[in-house]
Amino acid sequence: MSALLPALPLLLLLGGAACALLARLGPQLARWAALLSLLLAGLLLAALGLSFELGALQSSAAPGFAWRWEMAWIPRLGISLQLGLDGLALLLCGLTLLLGLLAVLASWGEIHERVGLYHLCLLWHLAGVLGVFLALDLFLFFVCWEAMLVPMALLIALWGHRGLGGRSPAYAAIKFFLFTQASGLLMLAAFAGLAWQHWLATGSWSFDYFALRELVPDPAWGRWLMLGLFVAFAVKLPALGGHAWLPDAHSQAPTAGSIILAGVLLKTGAYGLLRFALPLFPQESAWLAPWAMALGVGGILYGASLALAQSDIKRFVAYTSISHMGFVLLGCYALQASALQGVVALLLAHGLATGALFWLCGALYARLHSRDLARMGGLAPRLPRLASAWVFFGLASLGLPGLGNFVGEILVLVGSFAVAPLAAVVAATGMVLAAVYGLRLISGVLHGPPRELGPADMADLRGAEVGGLLLLGLLLLALGLYPQPVFELADSAVTQALAAGGAP
Repeated sequence: MSALLPALPLLLLLGGAACALLARLGPQLARWAALLSLLLAGLLLAALGLSFELGALQSSAAPGFAWRWEMAWIPRLGISLQLGLDGLALLLCGLTLLLGLLAVLASWGEIHERVGLYHLCLLWHLAGVLGVFLALDLFLFFVCWEAMLVPMALLIALWGHRGLGGRSPAYAAIKFFLFTQASGLLMLAAFAGLAWQHWLATGSWSFDYFALRELVPDPAWGRWLMLGLFVAFAVKLPALGGHAWLPDAHSQAPTAGSIILAGVLLKTGAYGLLRFALPLFPQESAWLAPWAMALGVGGILYGASLALAQSDIKRFVAYTSISHMGFVLLGCYALQASALQGVVALLLAHGLATGALFWLCGALYARLHSRDLARMGGLAPRLPRLASAWVFFGLASLGLPGLGNFVGEILVLVGSFAVAPLAAVVAATGMVLAAVYGLRLISGVLHGPPRELGPADMADLRGAEVGGLLLLGLLLLALGLYPQPVFELADSAVTQALAAGGAP
Protein backbone atom coordinates (compact mmCIF):
# COMPACT_ATOMS: atom_id res chain seq x y z
CA MET A 1 0.00 0.00 0.00
CA SER A 2 2.88 2.39 0.67
CA ALA A 3 3.75 2.35 -3.03
CA LEU A 4 0.36 3.95 -3.73
CA LEU A 5 1.21 7.18 -1.86
CA PRO A 6 2.92 8.95 -4.82
CA ALA A 7 -0.09 8.05 -6.97
CA LEU A 8 -2.24 10.55 -5.04
CA PRO A 9 -0.59 13.75 -6.34
CA LEU A 10 0.39 12.02 -9.59
CA LEU A 11 -3.26 11.34 -10.45
CA LEU A 12 -4.03 15.04 -10.19
CA LEU A 13 -0.98 16.04 -12.21
CA LEU A 14 -1.96 13.65 -14.99
CA GLY A 15 -5.60 14.69 -14.69
CA GLY A 16 -4.66 18.35 -15.10
CA ALA A 17 -2.69 17.56 -18.25
CA ALA A 18 -5.63 15.52 -19.57
CA CYS A 19 -7.97 18.47 -18.96
CA ALA A 20 -5.75 20.76 -21.04
CA LEU A 21 -5.67 18.25 -23.91
CA LEU A 22 -9.35 17.25 -23.82
CA ALA A 23 -10.51 20.87 -23.74
CA ARG A 24 -9.55 21.06 -27.42
CA LEU A 25 -12.37 18.58 -28.11
CA GLY A 26 -14.84 20.38 -25.88
CA PRO A 27 -14.94 22.14 -22.50
CA GLN A 28 -17.29 19.55 -21.03
CA LEU A 29 -14.66 16.86 -21.48
CA ALA A 30 -12.18 18.90 -19.43
CA ARG A 31 -14.70 19.31 -16.62
CA TRP A 32 -15.51 15.60 -16.54
CA ALA A 33 -11.81 14.72 -16.64
CA ALA A 34 -11.21 16.94 -13.61
CA LEU A 35 -14.06 15.28 -11.70
CA LEU A 36 -12.83 11.81 -12.63
CA SER A 37 -9.26 12.57 -11.53
CA LEU A 38 -10.44 13.81 -8.14
CA LEU A 39 -12.81 10.87 -7.70
CA LEU A 40 -10.03 8.37 -8.47
CA ALA A 41 -7.69 10.11 -6.03
CA GLY A 42 -10.48 10.08 -3.44
CA LEU A 43 -11.06 6.35 -3.91
CA LEU A 44 -7.33 5.71 -3.55
CA LEU A 45 -7.18 7.78 -0.36
CA ALA A 46 -10.22 5.92 0.97
CA ALA A 47 -8.48 2.59 0.31
CA LEU A 48 -5.41 3.80 2.21
CA GLY A 49 -7.62 5.06 5.02
CA LEU A 50 -9.59 1.82 5.32
CA SER A 51 -6.33 -0.12 5.65
CA PHE A 52 -4.93 2.45 8.07
CA GLU A 53 -4.97 0.21 11.15
CA LEU A 54 -3.14 -2.58 9.31
CA GLY A 55 -0.46 -0.14 8.18
CA ALA A 56 -0.09 1.32 11.66
CA LEU A 57 0.63 -2.15 13.02
CA GLN A 58 3.30 -2.69 10.40
CA SER A 59 4.94 0.73 10.92
CA SER A 60 7.64 0.56 13.59
CA ALA A 61 10.24 3.01 12.26
CA ALA A 62 7.73 5.88 12.20
CA PRO A 63 5.07 5.56 14.92
CA GLY A 64 1.79 7.09 13.87
CA PHE A 65 2.51 6.85 10.14
CA ALA A 66 0.60 3.92 8.72
CA TRP A 67 2.21 4.13 5.30
CA ARG A 68 5.60 5.43 4.17
CA TRP A 69 7.25 5.49 0.77
CA GLU A 70 10.80 6.58 0.02
CA MET A 71 13.09 6.79 -2.99
CA ALA A 72 16.57 8.30 -3.25
CA TRP A 73 16.74 11.72 -4.90
CA ILE A 74 19.88 13.70 -3.99
CA PRO A 75 21.76 11.35 -1.62
CA ARG A 76 24.81 13.59 -1.25
CA LEU A 77 22.67 16.23 0.47
CA GLY A 78 20.49 13.75 2.33
CA ILE A 79 17.44 14.56 0.21
CA SER A 80 14.93 11.87 -0.73
CA LEU A 81 11.46 11.56 -2.15
CA GLN A 82 9.76 10.54 1.08
CA LEU A 83 6.01 10.49 1.64
CA GLY A 84 4.02 9.38 4.67
CA LEU A 85 0.41 9.12 5.76
CA ASP A 86 -0.69 9.49 9.36
CA GLY A 87 -4.09 10.42 10.77
CA LEU A 88 -3.60 14.17 10.45
CA ALA A 89 -2.44 13.90 6.82
CA LEU A 90 -5.33 11.53 6.06
CA LEU A 91 -7.89 14.04 7.37
CA LEU A 92 -6.41 17.01 5.52
CA CYS A 93 -5.92 15.10 2.26
CA GLY A 94 -9.56 14.01 2.47
CA LEU A 95 -10.64 17.62 3.00
CA THR A 96 -8.50 18.70 0.02
CA LEU A 97 -10.04 16.18 -2.38
CA LEU A 98 -13.59 16.81 -1.19
CA LEU A 99 -13.33 20.59 -1.60
CA GLY A 100 -11.53 20.05 -4.91
CA LEU A 101 -14.56 18.13 -6.19
CA LEU A 102 -16.91 20.85 -5.03
CA ALA A 103 -14.68 23.52 -6.57
CA VAL A 104 -15.01 21.82 -9.95
CA LEU A 105 -18.80 21.72 -9.54
CA ALA A 106 -18.84 25.39 -8.53
CA SER A 107 -16.87 26.23 -11.70
CA TRP A 108 -19.21 24.34 -14.03
CA GLY A 109 -21.40 27.29 -14.95
CA GLU A 110 -18.94 30.06 -14.07
CA ILE A 111 -15.81 29.36 -16.13
CA HIS A 112 -16.24 29.51 -19.91
CA GLU A 113 -12.84 30.78 -21.08
CA ARG A 114 -9.70 28.64 -21.30
CA VAL A 115 -11.50 25.84 -19.52
CA GLY A 116 -8.71 23.32 -20.02
CA LEU A 117 -6.00 25.59 -18.62
CA TYR A 118 -8.29 26.52 -15.72
CA HIS A 119 -8.75 22.91 -14.62
CA LEU A 120 -5.06 22.19 -15.16
CA CYS A 121 -4.19 25.02 -12.73
CA LEU A 122 -6.81 23.85 -10.25
CA LEU A 123 -5.68 20.21 -10.23
CA TRP A 124 -1.98 21.03 -10.20
CA HIS A 125 -2.52 23.34 -7.25
CA LEU A 126 -4.33 20.55 -5.40
CA ALA A 127 -1.53 18.13 -6.30
CA GLY A 128 0.93 20.52 -4.66
CA VAL A 129 -1.26 20.69 -1.56
CA LEU A 130 -1.37 16.88 -1.32
CA GLY A 131 2.41 16.87 -1.62
CA VAL A 132 2.65 19.31 1.30
CA PHE A 133 0.47 17.09 3.50
CA LEU A 134 2.36 13.91 2.55
CA ALA A 135 6.02 15.05 2.37
CA LEU A 136 8.37 13.78 5.10
CA ASP A 137 11.52 15.17 3.51
CA LEU A 138 11.89 18.85 4.32
CA PHE A 139 13.30 19.79 0.92
CA LEU A 140 10.48 17.92 -0.83
CA PHE A 141 8.02 19.74 1.42
CA PHE A 142 9.50 23.06 0.26
CA VAL A 143 9.27 22.01 -3.41
CA CYS A 144 5.59 21.10 -3.00
CA TRP A 145 5.00 24.33 -1.05
CA GLU A 146 6.35 26.37 -3.95
CA ALA A 147 4.62 24.23 -6.58
CA MET A 148 1.17 25.06 -5.24
CA LEU A 149 1.72 28.83 -5.47
CA VAL A 150 1.96 29.46 -9.22
CA PRO A 151 -1.27 27.64 -10.20
CA MET A 152 -3.27 29.54 -7.57
CA ALA A 153 -1.75 32.86 -8.63
CA LEU A 154 -2.77 32.07 -12.23
CA LEU A 155 -6.31 31.16 -11.13
CA ILE A 156 -6.65 34.57 -9.48
CA ALA A 157 -4.97 36.57 -12.24
CA LEU A 158 -6.63 34.95 -15.28
CA TRP A 159 -10.11 34.10 -14.00
CA GLY A 160 -10.57 36.62 -11.19
CA HIS A 161 -13.51 38.99 -10.88
CA ARG A 162 -12.48 42.11 -12.75
CA GLY A 163 -13.87 45.41 -11.52
CA LEU A 164 -14.82 44.08 -8.08
CA GLY A 165 -13.26 44.84 -4.71
CA GLY A 166 -11.39 47.94 -5.90
CA ARG A 167 -8.34 45.99 -7.11
CA SER A 168 -7.45 44.11 -10.27
CA PRO A 169 -7.04 40.32 -10.25
CA ALA A 170 -3.42 40.74 -11.36
CA TYR A 171 -2.71 42.96 -8.34
CA ALA A 172 -4.24 40.41 -5.96
CA ALA A 173 -2.34 37.54 -7.61
CA ILE A 174 1.02 39.31 -7.42
CA LYS A 175 0.41 40.31 -3.80
CA PHE A 176 -0.49 36.71 -2.91
CA PHE A 177 2.57 35.37 -4.71
CA LEU A 178 5.03 37.86 -3.17
CA PHE A 179 3.84 37.30 0.38
CA THR A 180 3.91 33.54 0.14
CA GLN A 181 7.12 33.38 -1.89
CA ALA A 182 9.02 35.60 0.53
CA SER A 183 7.86 33.57 3.51
CA GLY A 184 8.71 30.36 1.64
CA LEU A 185 12.31 31.49 1.24
CA LEU A 186 12.49 31.98 5.01
CA MET A 187 11.24 28.43 5.42
CA LEU A 188 13.89 27.10 3.03
CA ALA A 189 16.60 28.95 4.96
CA ALA A 190 15.37 27.39 8.20
CA PHE A 191 15.29 23.90 6.67
CA ALA A 192 18.80 24.36 5.27
CA GLY A 193 19.96 25.55 8.69
CA LEU A 194 18.55 22.41 10.29
CA ALA A 195 20.32 20.22 7.73
CA TRP A 196 23.55 22.10 8.46
CA GLN A 197 23.06 21.52 12.19
CA HIS A 198 22.65 17.80 11.42
CA TRP A 199 25.94 17.91 9.47
CA LEU A 200 27.71 19.54 12.42
CA ALA A 201 26.37 16.88 14.79
CA THR A 202 26.80 13.76 12.63
CA GLY A 203 29.00 14.64 9.67
CA SER A 204 26.22 14.07 7.12
CA TRP A 205 23.53 16.27 5.61
CA SER A 206 19.90 15.27 6.09
CA PHE A 207 16.47 16.72 5.34
CA ASP A 208 14.73 13.64 6.76
CA TYR A 209 11.90 14.60 9.13
CA PHE A 210 12.51 11.75 11.55
CA ALA A 211 16.28 12.30 11.72
CA LEU A 212 15.85 16.03 12.33
CA ARG A 213 13.20 15.43 14.98
CA GLU A 214 15.90 13.75 17.07
CA LEU A 215 18.31 16.63 16.54
CA VAL A 216 18.94 19.20 19.28
CA PRO A 217 20.06 22.37 17.43
CA ASP A 218 22.66 24.73 18.83
CA PRO A 219 20.79 27.17 21.14
CA ALA A 220 22.52 30.08 19.41
CA TRP A 221 20.81 29.05 16.14
CA GLY A 222 17.69 27.26 17.31
CA ARG A 223 15.51 30.29 17.95
CA TRP A 224 16.41 31.92 14.63
CA LEU A 225 15.68 28.74 12.69
CA MET A 226 12.39 28.28 14.52
CA LEU A 227 11.39 31.90 13.84
CA GLY A 228 12.03 31.36 10.13
CA LEU A 229 9.54 28.48 10.13
CA PHE A 230 7.06 30.33 12.31
CA VAL A 231 6.96 33.38 10.04
CA ALA A 232 6.58 31.24 6.91
CA PHE A 233 3.66 29.29 8.32
CA ALA A 234 2.09 32.31 10.04
CA VAL A 235 1.91 34.20 6.74
CA LYS A 236 0.10 31.29 5.09
CA LEU A 237 -2.22 30.78 8.08
CA PRO A 238 -2.54 33.89 8.03
CA ALA A 239 -1.69 35.39 11.40
CA LEU A 240 -2.13 39.07 12.19
CA GLY A 241 0.60 41.02 10.41
CA GLY A 242 0.99 38.52 7.58
CA HIS A 243 -2.66 38.62 6.54
CA ALA A 244 -2.65 41.49 4.04
CA TRP A 245 -2.72 39.21 0.98
CA LEU A 246 -5.88 37.35 2.02
CA PRO A 247 -8.79 39.83 1.58
CA ASP A 248 -7.62 40.91 -1.90
CA ALA A 249 -6.99 37.33 -2.99
CA HIS A 250 -10.47 36.24 -1.87
CA SER A 251 -12.30 39.22 -3.32
CA GLN A 252 -10.69 38.79 -6.75
CA ALA A 253 -10.49 34.98 -6.98
CA PRO A 254 -13.11 32.96 -8.87
CA THR A 255 -15.53 31.02 -6.69
CA ALA A 256 -13.49 27.81 -6.84
CA GLY A 257 -10.33 29.75 -6.01
CA SER A 258 -11.95 31.16 -2.86
CA ILE A 259 -13.21 27.71 -1.84
CA ILE A 260 -9.70 26.26 -2.14
CA LEU A 261 -7.98 29.28 -0.58
CA ALA A 262 -10.15 29.23 2.54
CA GLY A 263 -10.84 25.52 2.77
CA VAL A 264 -7.41 24.11 1.89
CA LEU A 265 -4.58 26.59 1.41
CA LEU A 266 -4.83 28.20 4.85
CA LYS A 267 -4.64 24.72 6.37
CA THR A 268 -1.11 24.25 5.01
CA GLY A 269 0.13 26.98 7.36
CA ALA A 270 -1.48 25.34 10.40
CA TYR A 271 -0.22 21.94 9.25
CA GLY A 272 3.33 23.31 9.04
CA LEU A 273 3.11 24.50 12.64
CA LEU A 274 1.77 21.15 13.88
CA ARG A 275 4.05 18.93 11.82
CA PHE A 276 7.33 20.87 11.75
CA ALA A 277 7.59 24.01 13.91
CA LEU A 278 6.44 22.42 17.19
CA PRO A 279 8.06 18.94 16.99
CA LEU A 280 11.38 20.12 15.49
CA PHE A 281 11.81 23.02 17.93
CA PRO A 282 10.20 22.01 21.25
CA GLN A 283 12.20 24.29 23.54
CA GLU A 284 12.15 27.23 21.18
CA SER A 285 8.37 26.84 20.65
CA ALA A 286 7.79 26.91 24.40
CA TRP A 287 9.79 30.17 24.53
CA LEU A 288 7.72 31.69 21.71
CA ALA A 289 4.36 30.45 23.02
CA PRO A 290 3.24 33.57 24.99
CA TRP A 291 3.98 35.86 22.05
CA ALA A 292 2.33 33.54 19.52
CA MET A 293 -0.78 33.22 21.71
CA ALA A 294 -0.99 37.01 21.99
CA LEU A 295 -0.74 37.24 18.20
CA GLY A 296 -3.52 34.67 17.90
CA VAL A 297 -5.80 36.65 20.22
CA GLY A 298 -5.05 39.81 18.25
CA GLY A 299 -6.01 38.03 15.02
CA ILE A 300 -9.29 36.82 16.54
CA LEU A 301 -10.38 40.33 17.52
CA TYR A 302 -8.97 42.07 14.45
CA GLY A 303 -10.58 39.70 11.95
CA ALA A 304 -13.96 39.80 13.68
CA SER A 305 -13.93 43.61 13.96
CA LEU A 306 -12.93 44.12 10.32
CA ALA A 307 -15.57 41.65 9.16
CA LEU A 308 -18.26 43.86 10.69
CA ALA A 309 -17.02 46.80 8.60
CA GLN A 310 -17.28 45.02 5.21
CA SER A 311 -20.02 45.42 2.63
CA ASP A 312 -18.55 43.00 0.06
CA ILE A 313 -19.73 39.55 1.16
CA LYS A 314 -16.55 37.82 -0.02
CA ARG A 315 -14.31 40.22 1.90
CA PHE A 316 -16.69 39.77 4.84
CA VAL A 317 -16.13 36.00 4.87
CA ALA A 318 -12.39 36.49 4.23
CA TYR A 319 -11.98 38.54 7.41
CA THR A 320 -13.91 35.94 9.41
CA SER A 321 -11.26 33.45 8.25
CA ILE A 322 -8.53 35.61 9.80
CA SER A 323 -10.49 35.51 13.07
CA HIS A 324 -10.93 31.72 12.96
CA MET A 325 -7.25 31.20 12.17
CA GLY A 326 -6.46 33.28 15.25
CA PHE A 327 -8.08 30.49 17.27
CA VAL A 328 -5.85 28.00 15.44
CA LEU A 329 -2.69 29.93 16.34
CA LEU A 330 -3.83 30.31 19.94
CA GLY A 331 -4.51 26.58 20.21
CA CYS A 332 -1.22 25.53 18.61
CA TYR A 333 0.87 27.45 21.12
CA ALA A 334 -1.22 26.63 24.18
CA LEU A 335 0.73 23.34 23.98
CA GLN A 336 -2.12 21.40 25.59
CA ALA A 337 -3.66 18.20 24.26
CA SER A 338 -7.24 19.49 24.32
CA ALA A 339 -6.25 22.72 22.56
CA LEU A 340 -4.37 20.87 19.82
CA GLN A 341 -7.28 18.48 19.29
CA GLY A 342 -9.48 21.55 19.02
CA VAL A 343 -7.13 22.96 16.39
CA VAL A 344 -7.54 19.84 14.23
CA ALA A 345 -11.34 19.91 14.60
CA LEU A 346 -11.40 23.62 13.78
CA LEU A 347 -9.27 23.16 10.67
CA LEU A 348 -11.75 20.65 9.29
CA ALA A 349 -14.84 22.59 10.36
CA HIS A 350 -13.54 25.89 9.00
CA GLY A 351 -12.70 24.26 5.69
CA LEU A 352 -16.22 22.83 5.36
CA ALA A 353 -18.17 25.87 6.58
CA THR A 354 -16.15 28.63 4.92
CA GLY A 355 -15.80 26.67 1.69
CA ALA A 356 -19.59 26.41 1.62
CA LEU A 357 -20.02 30.12 2.35
CA PHE A 358 -17.75 31.07 -0.53
CA TRP A 359 -19.69 28.72 -2.82
CA LEU A 360 -22.88 30.50 -1.73
CA CYS A 361 -21.22 33.89 -2.33
CA GLY A 362 -20.53 32.76 -5.89
CA ALA A 363 -24.11 31.55 -6.27
CA LEU A 364 -25.44 34.92 -5.08
CA TYR A 365 -23.18 36.84 -7.42
CA ALA A 366 -24.26 34.67 -10.37
CA ARG A 367 -27.89 35.58 -9.65
CA LEU A 368 -27.63 39.20 -8.49
CA HIS A 369 -24.43 40.32 -10.29
CA SER A 370 -23.51 42.08 -7.08
CA ARG A 371 -21.63 41.24 -3.87
CA ASP A 372 -22.62 44.41 -2.04
CA LEU A 373 -24.38 43.58 1.22
CA ALA A 374 -26.03 46.99 1.20
CA ARG A 375 -27.87 46.10 -2.02
CA MET A 376 -29.18 42.76 -0.76
CA GLY A 377 -32.07 41.81 1.50
CA GLY A 378 -35.40 40.05 1.35
CA LEU A 379 -34.06 37.07 -0.58
CA ALA A 380 -35.37 34.35 1.75
CA PRO A 381 -38.88 34.12 0.19
CA ARG A 382 -37.52 34.06 -3.35
CA LEU A 383 -34.62 31.63 -2.81
CA PRO A 384 -35.68 29.28 0.01
CA ARG A 385 -33.04 26.61 -0.63
CA LEU A 386 -30.21 29.14 -0.87
CA ALA A 387 -31.58 30.90 2.23
CA SER A 388 -31.62 27.65 4.22
CA ALA A 389 -28.02 26.89 3.28
CA TRP A 390 -26.93 30.48 4.03
CA VAL A 391 -28.48 30.31 7.51
CA PHE A 392 -26.99 26.88 8.29
CA PHE A 393 -23.43 27.71 7.27
CA GLY A 394 -23.64 31.20 8.73
CA LEU A 395 -24.60 29.66 12.09
CA ALA A 396 -21.80 27.11 11.72
CA SER A 397 -19.30 29.91 11.14
CA LEU A 398 -20.38 31.77 14.29
CA GLY A 399 -19.87 28.60 16.35
CA LEU A 400 -23.36 27.22 16.96
CA PRO A 401 -23.25 24.30 19.46
CA GLY A 402 -23.78 20.96 17.75
CA LEU A 403 -21.67 21.90 14.72
CA GLY A 404 -17.96 21.39 14.11
CA ASN A 405 -16.76 24.97 14.59
CA PHE A 406 -18.08 25.05 18.16
CA VAL A 407 -16.21 21.86 19.07
CA GLY A 408 -12.93 23.25 17.77
CA GLU A 409 -13.22 26.70 19.31
CA ILE A 410 -14.41 25.54 22.74
CA LEU A 411 -11.57 22.99 23.01
CA VAL A 412 -9.04 25.65 22.04
CA LEU A 413 -10.42 27.97 24.74
CA VAL A 414 -10.50 25.25 27.40
CA GLY A 415 -6.93 24.17 26.63
CA SER A 416 -5.68 27.76 26.49
CA PHE A 417 -7.34 28.68 29.77
CA ALA A 418 -5.21 26.07 31.55
CA VAL A 419 -1.99 27.93 30.66
CA ALA A 420 -3.07 31.50 29.86
CA PRO A 421 -6.43 32.39 31.46
CA LEU A 422 -6.36 36.04 30.37
CA ALA A 423 -5.65 35.16 26.74
CA ALA A 424 -8.50 32.62 26.76
CA VAL A 425 -10.96 35.08 28.28
CA VAL A 426 -10.09 37.80 25.77
CA ALA A 427 -10.25 35.28 22.92
CA ALA A 428 -13.71 34.21 24.09
CA THR A 429 -14.99 37.68 23.20
CA GLY A 430 -14.23 36.68 19.62
CA MET A 431 -17.09 34.18 19.84
CA VAL A 432 -19.38 37.03 20.90
CA LEU A 433 -18.24 39.12 17.94
CA ALA A 434 -18.73 36.05 15.73
CA ALA A 435 -22.37 35.92 16.78
CA VAL A 436 -22.73 39.59 15.85
CA TYR A 437 -21.11 39.36 12.42
CA GLY A 438 -22.73 36.00 11.67
CA LEU A 439 -26.22 37.31 12.34
CA ARG A 440 -25.47 40.49 10.38
CA LEU A 441 -24.39 38.39 7.40
CA ILE A 442 -27.55 36.28 7.59
CA SER A 443 -30.00 39.13 8.11
CA GLY A 444 -28.35 41.47 5.61
CA VAL A 445 -28.70 38.98 2.76
CA LEU A 446 -31.98 37.25 3.54
CA HIS A 447 -34.22 39.50 5.59
CA GLY A 448 -35.61 43.02 5.58
CA PRO A 449 -36.94 44.91 2.56
CA PRO A 450 -35.59 43.69 -0.80
CA ARG A 451 -33.01 46.13 -2.11
CA GLU A 452 -31.60 44.17 -5.06
CA LEU A 453 -34.30 42.02 -6.59
CA GLY A 454 -32.27 40.55 -9.42
CA PRO A 455 -33.95 39.14 -12.53
CA ALA A 456 -37.57 38.11 -12.27
CA ASP A 457 -36.76 34.49 -13.17
CA MET A 458 -33.92 34.16 -10.63
CA ALA A 459 -33.40 30.44 -9.99
CA ASP A 460 -32.86 28.83 -6.62
CA LEU A 461 -30.03 26.38 -5.91
CA ARG A 462 -29.94 23.49 -8.38
CA GLY A 463 -29.22 19.78 -7.99
CA ALA A 464 -25.41 19.78 -7.89
CA GLU A 465 -25.34 22.82 -5.62
CA VAL A 466 -27.89 21.32 -3.24
CA GLY A 467 -26.10 17.96 -3.18
CA GLY A 468 -22.66 19.43 -2.53
CA LEU A 469 -23.84 21.80 0.19
CA LEU A 470 -25.91 19.06 1.82
CA LEU A 471 -22.80 16.85 2.04
CA LEU A 472 -20.79 19.65 3.65
CA GLY A 473 -23.62 20.30 6.11
CA LEU A 474 -23.86 16.64 7.12
CA LEU A 475 -20.11 16.46 7.69
CA LEU A 476 -20.23 19.58 9.88
CA LEU A 477 -23.07 18.08 11.87
CA ALA A 478 -21.23 14.76 12.28
CA LEU A 479 -18.09 16.58 13.43
CA GLY A 480 -20.11 18.60 15.92
CA LEU A 481 -22.01 15.65 17.39
CA TYR A 482 -19.36 12.91 17.30
CA PRO A 483 -15.80 14.25 16.87
CA GLN A 484 -14.10 11.28 18.56
CA PRO A 485 -12.93 9.56 15.31
CA VAL A 486 -11.17 12.78 14.29
CA PHE A 487 -9.46 13.02 17.68
CA GLU A 488 -8.27 9.41 17.45
CA LEU A 489 -6.84 9.89 13.98
CA ALA A 490 -5.03 13.08 15.00
CA ASP A 491 -3.74 11.67 18.29
CA SER A 492 -0.24 10.74 17.10
CA ALA A 493 0.37 14.17 15.51
CA VAL A 494 -0.87 15.88 18.69
CA THR A 495 1.44 13.72 20.81
CA GLN A 496 4.45 14.72 18.70
CA ALA A 497 3.57 18.40 18.90
CA LEU A 498 3.15 18.20 22.67
CA ALA A 499 6.88 17.56 23.02
CA ALA A 500 7.17 21.35 23.00
CA GLY A 501 5.25 21.76 26.20
CA GLY A 502 5.34 18.44 27.94
CA ALA A 503 1.67 18.84 28.81
CA PRO A 504 -0.64 15.87 29.25
